[in-house]
Amino acid sequence: MDNPERARILQHMEHRSDILIVGGGLNGPALALALAQTGHSVTVIDALAEKVRKNAAFDGRAYALALASQRLLDAIGIWEKVEEHAQPMLEIKVTDGHAGAGPSPFFMHFDHAEIEEGPMGYMVEDRHLRRAFLEVMAEQDGITEISGKTVVSQHISALGATLTLDDGSTLSGSLLVGCDGRRSGTATRAGIKRTGWNYGQTALVCAIEHELPHHGIAHQFFMPPGPLAILPLTGNRSSIVWSERTETAEQINTLPEAEYLQVLRPRFGDFLGDIRLQGDRFTYPLNLTIANSFISDRLALVGDAAHGMHPIAGQGLNAGLRDVGALAEVLTLAGRRGEDISSSLVLERYQEWRRFDTASLAMATDVFNKLFSNDNPLLRFGRDIGMGIVGSLPGLRRGFVREAAGLTGDLPKLLQGRPI
Repeated sequence: MDNPERARILQHMEHRSDILIVGGGLNGPALALALAQTGHSVTVIDALAEKVRKNAAFDGRAYALALASQRLLDAIGIWEKVEEHAQPMLEIKVTDGHAGAGPSPFFMHFDHAEIEEGPMGYMVEDRHLRRAFLEVMAEQDGITEISGKTVVSQHISALGATLTLDDGSTLSGSLLVGCDGRRSGTATRAGIKRTGWNYGQTALVCAIEHELPHHGIAHQFFMPPGPLAILPLTGNRSSIVWSERTETAEQINTLPEAEYLQVLRPRFGDFLGDIRLQGDRFTYPLNLTIANSFISDRLALVGDAAHGMHPIAGQGLNAGLRDVGALAEVLTLAGRRGEDISSSLVLERYQEWRRFDTASLAMATDVFNKLFSNDNPLLRFGRDIGMGIVGSLPGLRRGFVREAAGLTGDLPKLLQGRPI
């Protein structure tokens, strides 16, 4: 049989795994590794071509990983690949004010020295994380990667889940997991509705190089149009997540580099000296979107496919990795007890574990954004007094530090640094 004919036959053969994961960003590969390391066979379908994923250059995108998320990455073999590229976050400073007018005298200052576990978290560039996941998945038995393909249909029956890809090939498994973002096709095809709203804000995302060292300090500056986060990267560099009204953000993003920096400088200030852009610039419309259910028949949703929220607290990926830890633990323990891992009873345990936590976090970020993204003098007076009170009380301050580090709540074992 010649090679083209063999390829045609193989293309239309059905490939089977215990678990099918749609989405090859970060949550999907993290879940695949966590499950494969406990004996499950997993297939990951990524719409991006493999060469695009492997050859990612610095583009300005980075993630704030809470300490608990770092523990999960360490447990699944990723951290050793990215540790040298990670910038510890040692302090967080939160202020309120207007662009060009300087911050309010009331502020919150959180220091990692107030907890015993270590830094509150780490900043890691997207390119390093994606490359590490590709390398570790390639070394892990039990994981099949399919890249450059998209899912065109899914079918759930008593026998399992079946996916059809855009090349006509089919995949089957006991359980289907959607890790395919806020516009999850997995959720849509399952008939899962969503609840949420737009904020009328857009995040401008970029990276900058600055003259002076940041000393591992992250800054959150609240202004009436939206917050500006300055997050430390390795070297004299920082990641910027800057929220503006959508119409304003679109105008700013079209500006030439010099004019873009002219708009940014009054908001940024001069505490790190002169600044210049590094890498690309991005915009992301900001909204709240929560799936009405995180599960369906033989199906679970993880990360943004289940819950997308405002980046005001930098918890998007961290919330997704909590989903990963919880689902991997629920499925693994169920399998060891001889249960059907795709049964509604098993999947309901995952939903019960994660739904209240994510709903609470989404509500908190929503309220916080609405409280700070305005110039109402009464609200501004109240929030400034509130920040002053939190900043002056060690017990409250320590609670916020532990929350920022992801050390509160009912943590899955992987986020505690323990094996399942």
